[in-house]
Order: sequence, then C-alpha cells, then structure tokens
Amino acid sequence: MIALVVTIGLTFVGYVATYLNGLRLAQRQERLARLNRQLSDFYGPLFALTEANSRSFHAFKERNARPDGRSPFVHETPPTEEELAEWRLWVTTVFLPNIQAMRDLVIRHADLLKEPEMPPILLHLCAHVSGYEITVARWTQGSYDQHLSLVPFPSEELATYARQGFADLKREQARLLGQRGVPSS
Repeated sequence: MIALVVTIGLTFVGYVATYLNGLRLAQRQERLARLNRQLSDFYGPLFALTEANSRSFHAFKERNARPDGRSPFVHETPPTEEELAEWRLWVTTVFLPNIQAMRDLVIRHADLLKEPEMPPILLHLCAHVSGYEITVARWTQGSYDQHLSLVPFPSEELATYARQGFADLKREQARLLGQRGVPSS
C-alpha cells in the first residue's frame, strides 16, 4: 500500500514538473517569437533606416557644403536658388521617403514597442514627417518659401533609440537562444 501511494505521489509530482517545465518552455518560445518580430518588423528596419538616412545626410552635407564647410541652412548668407533646388531634390528623393518609412514603421508596428507607452521621440518623428509632407506639397504647387519641416528632425535621439533598442533585443535574443559570451553595452 505504501508503495502504491509513493508511486502515485511520484507520478503526480512528475506530471506537475513536466507541466511546469512545458509551460516555461512555451513562455520562452512565445517571448522569443515576439522578440524576433520586434527585431525583424520594427527595431531592425528602424535602425537600418536611421543609419541610411544619417549617412545620406552626411553625404549631402559634404557634397553641398559651402567653402567654409558649413551648411547653407546654418550660414549667415541665405541659400542660393541652386542650393535650394538641390535640397528639394534630396528631400523628395532620399530624405522624405526614408523618414516616411520610419513613420510608417511606428504606425504599423506600434504593438512591437518595448515600452508600455509610445516614446516621445517617435511622436516627434511622426510630427517631423507631417511637417515635411506639407512643405513638399507646397513645392508641388510651386511655392518655395519654406524648405524645412516645421518640426526639426530628432536625428541623434532617434538614432540612439533605434541603435539601443536593436542592441538590447539582440542581446536578449542571444540569451534566449542560450548563446554564451554575448557582449553587453
């Protein structure tokens, strides 16, 4: 009789342990699946777009700097018509499509944010894009009195947010996959 009770008790404990272990593994798999989506659908593309936009902007600045090395937009002498035309070309073909893609990521994949609330930097990005969209719409109507968004681009803050979010998730992904020697920042 005691052997039967012990056997039933051990079977029950084994069942509970198996159930709890299965639950833990399922939760880990769900966390890994979400993390993979965060990386592939939001933080990875956001990081790539911010880096591409930053590098394109630096190339524009180098190519179009005045002899003293400064941008026509931060110079005592206002930009020339040629400089403004070049700026409009870069905005419409490179910068605006990049920042619209960033904004679209925020709108389409807000469910993948790490934070429980929308970070202010992403709201600032969305406002910047809207400001440029109205500026570009005026250009298409032939009005060239404005050349910048009403809201400045949060370049450094956004780049930091995207880079840090991507790096944090990559570290967590490596941890969940059981990889050792994962560098931390």
